[in-house]
Amino acid sequence: MSALLSWSDELSVGIQEIDEQHKVLVALLNDLHNAVLSRHGREAVGPILGRLAEYTRIHFAVEESLMRILDYPRYEEHKEEHVSLIKEVNELHRKFNDEGLNISMNLLHFLKDWLGEHIIHSDRDYGPFFLSRGAKTSWKSKSWLKRLFH
Repeated sequence: MSALLSWSDELSVGIQEIDEQHKVLVALLNDLHNAVLSRHGREAVGPILGRLAEYTRIHFAVEESLMRILDYPRYEEHKEEHVSLIKEVNELHRKFNDEGLNISMNLLHFLKDWLGEHIIHSDRDYGPFFLSRGAKTSWKSKSWLKRLFH
């Protein structure tokens, strides 16, 4: 299997659960890449694309909730980036399902570049801010985030 985007410390925001979610997004992108490279066909590519779209929405909702709770000053700007990608992914998914769009390498590279750049240039900005507001690097302890969701 070939990795279109490899996880590295450069992609870490310093908060374990967010990093774990980013790893899932990277893995889904790589699964999609490998399905396309292996010419597994629409029956294999479609479900991966659907999971990527759904997980992206879930992940963005988590990030945006934390930004609102912690009063992140760049929330609106960050949310607009999320809205833009969700529109792109939803349109891609719609065209794949309704119009028979094939997933090209150009499209995969667009998604890779967007995800990598978004994490490195936007998401990494909120890591230090979240930590300064009492976030912990891990949710496994009795951290602020665990208390929010239990």
